Amino acid sequence: MPSLRPAPAPLLRLLLLACPALLLVACANHASRAPAQPEQTLSSVAATTEPDYLLLVSIDGFRADYLDRGVTPRLATLAAGGVRAEALRPAFPSLTFPNHYTLVTGLYPDHHGIVHNRIEGDGEKSKFVYSDASTTADARWWGGEPIWVGAERHGLRSATMFWPGSDAAIGGVRPTYWKPFDREFSADARVDTVLGWLDLPDAQRPRFMTLYFEQVDRTGHDYGPGSPEVDAMLGQVDTALGRLVDGLDARGLRDKFNLVVVSDHGLTGSSVQRTIVADDIVDLQRVRAVTYGVVAGFVPAPGQQRYADATLLKPHDHMQCWRRTQIPARFHYGSNPRIPPIVCLAAPGWMITNATWLKEHADDFSRGEHGYDNAIPDMRALFVASGPAFRRGVRVPEFDNVDVYPLLAHLLRIKPAHNDGNAQTMHGMLRGAR
Repeated sequence: MPSLRPAPAPLLRLLLLACPALLLVACANHASRAPAQPEQTLSSVAATTEPDYLLLVSIDGFRADYLDRGVTPRLATLAAGGVRAEALRPAFPSLTFPNHYTLVTGLYPDHHGIVHNRIEGDGEKSKFVYSDASTTADARWWGGEPIWVGAERHGLRSATMFWPGSDAAIGGVRPTYWKPFDREFSADARVDTVLGWLDLPDAQRPRFMTLYFEQVDRTGHDYGPGSPEVDAMLGQVDTALGRLVDGLDARGLRDKFNLVVVSDHGLTGSSVQRTIVADDIVDLQRVRAVTYGVVAGFVPAPGQQRYADATLLKPHDHMQCWRRTQIPARFHYGSNPRIPPIVCLAAPGWMITNATWLKEHADDFSRGEHGYDNAIPDMRALFVASGPAFRRGVRVPEFDNVDVYPLLAHLLRIKPAHNDGNAQTMHGMLRGAR
């Protein structure tokens, strides 16, 4: 049994003198465990209270300057009352799947592994095709940790109304609620699904959600970025976004809800008259094409490396080719083995194809394309944010889309996974942030 004898007098005096200091330390330790607030810190350490709701919305193919066309009044109102970036710079290549996954992981495509919309893994028999659900649902393709996986691991429910990668069990984890992509699912139905999740009891309601609209991108491909059809579709998606905001208001959630609206890339005009026909440059029996389009990849047949270098790496009109290891550093692209040995990039508005495909598709050729150099103005994407965490009426400079992930992690009060983003970018956006 422990002794109950009083402490010796000298020791007692020391303890009495130390008590004020010990009390201060205890108070400091208690304060350090309080929920992190933007005006105090930008730390993403998990808090003891649940964060505000967070919805990440993507309007695929929404070029940054579309917001100034006057056809998206609901989105313009969100931007005026919150934060708008001059532009969001996509990762290279400025394609849909690589950039959507960059937005939720903070990793460049070179680092998360979705290096193109179409990828070869270990040889020709291992393929990833963005339009083939049997490949996109295979978790082996998806590296890094998307934000919904981080949320789930920190005890927060998540829900994805479509998002590339969300139909795969990445790291063995899926969102609590998720939907496989269905183009026939209308914009209003998607919004109503999100609002339905918010109608769930508190114990079942997700704290993080995504919402995806592909219609603007598809219309831009069909008719071109300057077309009246694109303006009409922008208006339709804006109406759906207004339906979402009205639904939040009706549920009394606006003051507890952070909304981040982004796009994956912009768009520029293209035409069948601006094509680079690979057959005219290289013997496709000696050099196999892995991908065509804006960014084309080629694999030399055995013993044909010197031929491939001589034919593809020399100067070409409207196209620049590099060995994978010599792609310019500013693209952050070239170290991943899924990238073909030789990569060719078309000049803005041009496309790389082959004679057979061109003959078959001359009448339905795309009038708008993306995937180009991510520094050109037409590839600039959208960033608008609104909610209790964000300042009001603020316009911030253009920034890289890898920086979106650290912001999302901070808003959810979770520890971010390893990423390529710069957490300092969020400082100009958040209320009270230093």
